[in-house]
Amino acid sequence: MSKSEEITQKLGLDSTIHEEDIPTIDLYMDQVIQLFDATYNDSLRNTDEKVLTKTMINNYAKGKLFIPIKNKKYSKDHIMLISLIYQLKGALSIKDIKSVLEPINEKMDTKDFSLEQFYSSWVKLQQKNAQNFLDEMKSHEEEVENQETEATHKLILLIASLSNMSNAYRKAAELLVDELTERRNGAKQ
Repeated sequence: MSKSEEITQKLGLDSTIHEEDIPTIDLYMDQVIQLFDATYNDSLRNTDEKVLTKTMINNYAKGKLFIPIKNKKYSKDHIMLISLIYQLKGALSIKDIKSVLEPINEKMDTKDFSLEQFYSSWVKLQQKNAQNFLDEMKSHEEEVENQETEATHKLILLIASLSNMSNAYRKAAELLVDELTERRNGAKQ
């Protein structure tokens, strides 16, 4: 197994909460946390990390990142939105995540929007992204292996290269958040 395949496997990029994994009945917060733990626990860097906590969920609710809960229970829609938040929070600020999710939250009660369909599209993209990441990771690994330097320096070069790409993707996402915000502000005027 190549270093790329090993890292990709440890990252658990193919781990996701599929729509069919979400119960049709509403869940209490502890059950939501259990669902996320069962899905993402293997992808954590160390045992001190938490996938999701009560505090995180409460902060998302207070920040209005998702639609209000009813009777302390979380619907399938809530779980899909929390899953999106979970994926976005590694690259975007909470303020940016709110900007991204506002158009979705606003359309939740309309007949011309299906969160299930949107979420299904997201899961398909996520699965494709996992394969794209593996391909890209192999390319970076090959490029570094072709460098004439010792193994430790090659590892440092790979780390620096991946960090550079990570920053580029994050900055691109932030620029798109700014564009989304500008569009929404222009539409309100």
